[in-house]
Parts: sequence; C-alpha cells; structure tokens
Amino acid sequence: MRDFYDVVIVGGGHNGLVAAAYLARAGLSVQVLERQHHTGGAAVSERIFPGFEARVSRYSYLVSLLPDQIVRDLELRFRTLPRRISSYTPVGDTGLLIDTADAARTGASFREVTGSDSDHAAWQQFYELTGRAAARIFPTMLEPLPSRAQLQRILGDSDAWEVLFERPLGETIEARFADDTVRGIVLTDALIGTFTHAHDPELRQNRCFLYHVIGGGSGEWNVPVGGMGALTDALADSARGAGARLRTGCTVTAIDTDGHTAQVRFDIEDAAAVVDARHVLVNAAPSTLARLLGAPAPPMPEGSQLKVNMLLNRLPQLRSGLDPAAAFSGTFHIAEGYGQLERAYREADSGRLPTAPPSEIYCHTLTDPSILGAAADTGLHTLTLFGLHTPARLFDSSTARAQLLESTLNQLDAVLAEPIRNCLAHDEHGSPCLEAKTPVELESELGLPRGHIFHRDLTFPYRSPEDDGPAGRWGVGTAHPNILLCGAGAVRAGGVSGIGGHNAAMAVLESVDR
Repeated sequence: MRDFYDVVIVGGGHNGLVAAAYLARAGLSVQVLERQHHTGGAAVSERIFPGFEARVSRYSYLVSLLPDQIVRDLELRFRTLPRRISSYTPVGDTGLLIDTADAARTGASFREVTGSDSDHAAWQQFYELTGRAAARIFPTMLEPLPSRAQLQRILGDSDAWEVLFERPLGETIEARFADDTVRGIVLTDALIGTFTHAHDPELRQNRCFLYHVIGGGSGEWNVPVGGMGALTDALADSARGAGARLRTGCTVTAIDTDGHTAQVRFDIEDAAAVVDARHVLVNAAPSTLARLLGAPAPPMPEGSQLKVNMLLNRLPQLRSGLDPAAAFSGTFHIAEGYGQLERAYREADSGRLPTAPPSEIYCHTLTDPSILGAAADTGLHTLTLFGLHTPARLFDSSTARAQLLESTLNQLDAVLAEPIRNCLAHDEHGSPCLEAKTPVELESELGLPRGHIFHRDLTFPYRSPEDDGPAGRWGVGTAHPNILLCGAGAVRAGGVSGIGGHNAAMAVLESVDR
C-alpha cells in the first residue's frame, strides 16, 4: 500500500517549511519533498570559499517581510538585527548618507549633495507616507485577502493610495524630488528583481516598491543573525519537531488530481516513487506547477539580477573619505542615479548589457560577524552585491556573464580609492573569493523560472472578485481545489517572508474544518 498523507508539500524552501510546521502542529500528517539534498531553497547559508568558515547567505540575504507572528507561532530560535545606516550613495567627491539614528547628520548630507534642504524635507514627508501605509497594510498579510475596496478603507489615506496603487511611481518621484541621486535611491526599491521602469503603466514598479516599504510594518530591512540559513534551519527543526517528514533528494516529476485526492510522483536515488495526499502544496513557481500537472505553461517573466558574493581581507577605502564601516553597513548604491537607472533599463530592454550596470552592496559582517566563525576578529568581511536590469535574455551569449561582472565591478571601483579585487581574500586554492550568479544560474540551481526570484510578477495584496473558497480567500488557489501554491508565486508571498507558507496552511486548515 502506498503512503498517504493529509498534505504533501513540493519544495523544502522556507515557505514549504513554514507550511509544514503549521500543518503538523495542527495534527495533520505532512511530507515535504525537496529536490536538493538539503532544505532551505534560496534561503541558505553555505561555505562557498574553500579554506574559510564563512557561511554566506548565498542567494537571499536580508529580512523585512517575515512577520514576527510566524517566529512566535513556530517558536523559532531566530532573530535579526537592525542596520543604523539605511544607505550610502557616492556622488562625486562626497556622498548621500541616510543615518536613521541621526536626522541632523542625514539633513547635512542631503544639503551637501543637493545644495538645499527641500529634497530632505520631501524625503521625510514621503517616507512618513510609506510608514503609515506599512503600519496599516502589513498586518493584513497573515489574514484572508481583503478586496481592493476593503484594502483602500484599511489604508484610509487617499494620498498614499494614489501614490502606491494608482499612479506610476515615476510620476510621484519626479513631482516630489528634484535631485537625480535622491530620485534614484527611491526608485531602486521598485526594481529589485523586477525588470521594469519608473513609468510602467502596468505598475510593476509600484507593486515591487510596495513590498519593499511595508515589511514589518515599518519597511526596515534587517540582518539575519547567523545568515539566512539560520532561519531555514530553525524552520526545519520546527517542522520535524511537530512531526512533519522532510525528504531530500526527491525530484517531483508529476502531480495528478481528481480534485479530492492527489498523487505526487517523484524520483529518488534513481528510482520512481509515488505518494498520495488529500492536499498538495507547491512551493515552486506557477509555471513549474503547470508542467507537473501537464497543463499549458502560463507567461514566464524574466528574472533580472546579478548576485555577487565576496569575501574580503579588508573593506576598501572610498574616494569620498567616508569610513567604509559606515558606508557598507547599509545599502551602498552604485550607478543608481535616476537617469542611470533609466539608461540601463533602455539598454537592457533593447537586448544589450547595460553600459554602467546599476547595483547595490551591503556588508553582513559589520552587523553580524558570527557568520565568519573563528575568523570573526581577523578583519575579514563579506560583501553582497545585487545588480539590477540584467534580464535572463541577455545571457544567451557565452561571454555575457563575464562582461557583466567586469563592468559591474568597474562601476564599484570608480567610487573606491583602491580596486575591489585588491581587497578580495583568496581561498585555499589561490582563487579570489568571489562568486557570481545570473538568472541562468538561479534557474539551473534553484528551479527559478528564467531566474525570477518572485516566480512571476508581484501582485497587489488584495483579492480578485472571482476568488472564492479558502484557497481564493488566502491567495493560494490554482485550477484544482486541493492543489495550492505556497511559494513566492502566491499572492503576497514574494521575498523571504513565510507568508505564502502560512497562508496556504491556513487555507488547508479552513477547508478541513468545513
């Protein structure tokens, strides 16, 4: 007789583990099938540089959208630390420093870069607006989806509604800010992992921006203590402790369902196997689910990022003279002026690598040196670089990856007093400690369609009129009532949040209770 479970979860990334922990705690029998030989998906910490203990957050790297409620509910031994410096953007011989603990210092930096106080005042007003929106919208993320009208009433702020949900973000930025650097800093949060531009009439930029400014009810982006793998290790422990079975090295090949029960077929150790379940939660992209069901594939937007992990012997000095410990402890913007972002988008959209690739960097070890292990006090540091406007289609050429990495590092070198390569540590084989991942690698290693970190374009966090039943109410539905999305492709589930896993689990429990 084949194994039968209340729930089978396809994919052991963080959302799958969240769902497994909630469902097992509720008394359901749960099995997780993970293709890789470890759980965690994109939220892992790995020793990628031979000879060093440093456990780098290899793919995803900061935390904002993970609700405290999930940490409490699942009794996770996990915490994050805030970053005092929000961002630093080199500009000529100086730079714009956003210090969240010192408004006077931030104001003086705005004055030095922009020549007046007007953009700083506009900045404060704008982020007071997004702060109000965050405080009201984020608490809805672990509740059944509101309708558009309900969410508008929950927000209760016509100005914020127009800025976030109605009007292309570029119009707002251009109306409120005069300086190109300031405009660019605001826009970057609308472009992380999303290939679009400031005036996109489909508002992809607004959707991305919304999720970047509402996290935790404040919009803060914090550092996971112990690296991102500390979260998924804690989630795996919670799921196992509640009785869920986690199986790795299992490649799911097909899902069959009659709407009441389902069969999940998978390969393990070169042998075919099958397991039956009442419900199947899919912690993979909608396009992957379509393939498993033998259905036509939905549209597949492209991922658009370059992820570079580095281990340094020392932090580089800056041309501006600012202490690198301050500059790199927040988000360090490179070639991300408003005009630069537009040029890079137009070049990439026409099929060319950006001449001046925009990117941003942060240093995990300035906030949390524990990931270095015994080398925590030796001067070593990690740098994480995330590049924008590099859609998957640009990497058809065998030389594109090397060209993009070279030009990206050259943009960084342009604001440093010394080349970044001079600061790189070398592993036990003598190779520089630098690793780059394009959308192509993200697809082959993690199964992200076209390297898209959100699985598909993000959606606004409200319910469509046709969404009904538990799955529709929680934003996790598919064409089959007992097959649910629990990954980043669910409504409200992009990023490392656990929201997709929580909401899919709630939909299952609601349907079981009926």
